[in-house]
Amino acid sequence: MTAGVTRSAGVIGAGFGGLALAIRLQAAGVATTLFEARDKPGGRAYVYHDAGFTFDAGPTVITDPDCLHKLWRLTGHDIDRDVTLLPVDPFYRLCWEDGTVFDYADDQDAIERQIAAISPGDVAGYCRFLAYSRAVYREGYEKLGAVPFLHFSDMIRAAPQLARLRAWRSVHAMVARHIRDERLRQAFSFHTLLVGGNPFSTSAIYALIHALERKGGVWFAKGGTGALVAGMVRHFQRLGGTLRLNSPVERIETEGRRATAIHAGGGRHAFDVIASNADVVHTYRALLGDAARGDRLAARRHSMSLFVVYFGLRGLRPHLRHHMVLFGPRYRGLVDQIFHGNGLAQDFSLYLHAPSVTDDSLAPPGHSAYYVLAPVPHLGTADPDWESAAPAYRDRILDYLEARHIPNLRRDLVTLRHFTPLDFKTQLNAHLGSAFSIEPILTQSAWFRPHNRDDRLDNLFLVGAGTHPGAGLPGVIGSAEATASLILTPEGP
Repeated sequence: MTAGVTRSAGVIGAGFGGLALAIRLQAAGVATTLFEARDKPGGRAYVYHDAGFTFDAGPTVITDPDCLHKLWRLTGHDIDRDVTLLPVDPFYRLCWEDGTVFDYADDQDAIERQIAAISPGDVAGYCRFLAYSRAVYREGYEKLGAVPFLHFSDMIRAAPQLARLRAWRSVHAMVARHIRDERLRQAFSFHTLLVGGNPFSTSAIYALIHALERKGGVWFAKGGTGALVAGMVRHFQRLGGTLRLNSPVERIETEGRRATAIHAGGGRHAFDVIASNADVVHTYRALLGDAARGDRLAARRHSMSLFVVYFGLRGLRPHLRHHMVLFGPRYRGLVDQIFHGNGLAQDFSLYLHAPSVTDDSLAPPGHSAYYVLAPVPHLGTADPDWESAAPAYRDRILDYLEARHIPNLRRDLVTLRHFTPLDFKTQLNAHLGSAFSIEPILTQSAWFRPHNRDDRLDNLFLVGAGTHPGAGLPGVIGSAEATASLILTPEGP
């Protein structure tokens, strides 16, 4: 931005992407207003409070903490002033129905010992996969993660490295190239599901997640992910930014090649620059009234949805770990049904979040807080009557947990709620109830993804999971860096 020039920006949606962008703009001297439709900031990282329990509604796995530290360092501040990040060890406990347990953390000797106990011949293969993951991390994350892809020539320049790394292959295919045991193949390919990707079709570039976790660790914000959101809001407001809650945006006003104002709360708010962290289909269809482009985005492949159960229990469960992945009887067959089937599967694989293991502030004394999620089809793949199907599906999940992992769950149950794909659609304006926006396949990544700057409106920008680089906390924080670089360059709008 040119020194001495006063500019204003309106950002729609106070999720992680919108918050990170608003902080970057405000730190650069751009007077920034952040509009949030709900009564609390956070977007998918909403917070529920029930009976003394605190439940994070959405993302709970924090990787690459440095991408967060950068937001404070922009103005010489320290994240520790607002947020306490706690290390999680192990990163995940992986459990299979045959009784196999794998504790995955940044401990090479421990990983190799556990691999050797399951499949001795796969130790060397894992080391080769780790080397591949680190190479992809350098090329795909360090070099390109926060770089906007506005022109096809940007993709052409990246193509040789992407080809060398076999980006056209899937994550599972690259894991299977090095590792033979089926359980270990699952252990090192499930990460794509954390960003809405099918391990059997998501580009092998996303194998970088393994190296990302090994390099930066896995963390949890004391007080919950909502405490990280609150810390970002404090930092934004400290810099002079304005947050408007309970302010659903009705439309983005345009004139010629410019977005001129945001209409929200019955008022018109003019800005030099407008950025949307809302769902990309919602942004174009509802906010811009551009049915043609909205329909084209709607026709793309979208990631799966989630069914989430939040519950609080009397008593502690010290045998559990903070993050647990509970693999069901099927892997590929279940994933195929989630992404391509026409109904809700009878089996499931689960992610169990037990934050009280790390942070006892999230539940009353002597109690513990949890959520468990099952990946499920989005509403365009399978559309059961969730109003009636949800209680039965919830009960099947709780029965499974009680039988295998949490004895006496029903006896000790204090509070319970659930969130369905229909809730993603109605409460978050997520197209088809997708939990992660556009699916991260190769032909929907980088330049092929909706661009960080709109192609027709010179001062309209996108941030968040639906634009480059994609979903996941590092992804949406990276999108904010890419988008801010476009807004703040002298040749910008």
